[in-house]
Amino acid sequence: MKGVILAGGSGTRLHPLTRITNKHLLPIYDRPMVTYAIEALVKAGITEMMVVTGGTHAGEFLRLLGNGHEYGIDRLFYAYQERPGGIAEALGLAERFVDGDPVVVMLADNIVERSLAPAAANFADQDKGARILLSPIEEASHLRHLGVPELDDDGRVVKIIEKPEDPPSNFGVTGIYFYDATVFDIIPTLEPSGRGELEITDVNNWFVSQKTMQYDVLEGFWGDAGESIEAYYEVNDFVRSHGANKD
Repeated sequence: MKGVILAGGSGTRLHPLTRITNKHLLPIYDRPMVTYAIEALVKAGITEMMVVTGGTHAGEFLRLLGNGHEYGIDRLFYAYQERPGGIAEALGLAERFVDGDPVVVMLADNIVERSLAPAAANFADQDKGARILLSPIEEASHLRHLGVPELDDDGRVVKIIEKPEDPPSNFGVTGIYFYDATVFDIIPTLEPSGRGELEITDVNNWFVSQKTMQYDVLEGFWGDAGESIEAYYEVNDFVRSHGANKD
């Protein structure tokens, strides 16, 4: 399985911090944010990765990560997204790198308390399709800013709704996704959303429609450090007190 870390975007929700750097290079506790995503994948047994980034600070990732060996990566590749065209478009840049293998995609501003290894093992046992990671969230106000799965009576995902006014469940879709190679057949068929981007929710709903979407519920803390300034400091406080990517 290969790993793709998405570290692009304009980071407007973290202005003014992101006027001078890419948000994924901002510190979380005592090191750059992107290194937590790398650590999460390495601890899950994934040591071939591509970092997809963009903007005027893309070269800083090369300065920070180099060939990746210091971080436990065997082979590290880079891709450049010329404009903020959405998560699905950014993933599409990794097609030749993934080269038909299964892939785990992680947004670099996602921080998790517990290891991703169990989810990676569960996906490896799937015959085909996709797997998303959900996090239990009680506050409806928070769910209205996320993708939220609608579940049937058997607990299967029947639809993922982006930023629902009336959330159909108490789970948020995290920015961690597992896909088989068919994901790269789906991306070219997508239509841009109202904000002009190719949405990863449309990718996930395609797998739902094929009845090949499965999920795990994350244990412990999950935070999106790029969601807002408040969330950024909440994640910082948690990691300083409790750590991240623990077995």
